[in-house]
Amino acid sequence: MPMPQDVGIVDLMLGVPAVDRRQWYRQFDALIRDPESRGGLRHGAGYMFKDLPEVVVDQSYPEFLVGEMNRFGVDMGLLPVSFDEPIGRLCVERYPDRFLPSYYVDPNAGMEGVRALERAVRELGVVAATAFPCGYFPQVPINDKRFYPLYAKCIELDIPIFINAGVPGPRMPFAAQHVELIDEVCWFFPELRMVTRHGCEPWTELAVKLMLKWPNLYYSTSAFAPRYYPRDIIEFANTRGVEKVMFAGYFPSGLSYDRIFRELPAVPFRDHVWPRFLRENALAVLKHDTRQPKAEDNRG
Repeated sequence: MPMPQDVGIVDLMLGVPAVDRRQWYRQFDALIRDPESRGGLRHGAGYMFKDLPEVVVDQSYPEFLVGEMNRFGVDMGLLPVSFDEPIGRLCVERYPDRFLPSYYVDPNAGMEGVRALERAVRELGVVAATAFPCGYFPQVPINDKRFYPLYAKCIELDIPIFINAGVPGPRMPFAAQHVELIDEVCWFFPELRMVTRHGCEPWTELAVKLMLKWPNLYYSTSAFAPRYYPRDIIEFANTRGVEKVMFAGYFPSGLSYDRIFRELPAVPFRDHVWPRFLRENALAVLKHDTRQPKAEDNRG
């Protein structure tokens, strides 16, 4: 059937871009060597994202973000918060029923990083951890021992971790995100709820095999325009993976909602898959209230 219009969508990757996008990506300078990337790309993977949404990141950003969510039927979104950057926290404070806060963990920080995650859950209401293995300096492979205390803490806190897997867009080495590394983590931490981000390419077939193997491994569609969703993942969602694949948009960090929701209805999901993909799987993984919103709720 066509994409339903009455599902309160949960977007598992909303963003809070830096006021100057180039400034945010300078944190990767130690990992980037090619002249184009170091010379002023507006996005670390700017060669892939040609039409970056223009946004103003200030005190008005929460209203802008909620306005865009309302336009496209997005009920809730997973949004990064931190102790240092105030805009994400402001979004959650103004619209606590619309935003689900996440926290970017630092495996290179040792036990300080573990305590920071625990504090973020306690003080900021964080419901998920996030990680970018290729983006740390030094890089931290998915199965590296530096991640293990954080994985254990996620289990203790009963929150999932969303982790980039596959070749990253920025021009940095990819080995830390090889999909095969996930297997060891799922074996050692069977209680850990792990959700991959950013595609798992070119190992999507392996990702499907691992999701079949491990009950608590999931896939989100972040950083991919819907027309480019991997065929392996669509077929998996339509068959044995109906509970495993979920929507994540990458707005406004790389894609506009206009493009995402223009292309999304053409994705060939089966009738029963759409509600699971757009909402129900996300709320199950986050252990959030799974009831459908009333039509008048949160629409302002």
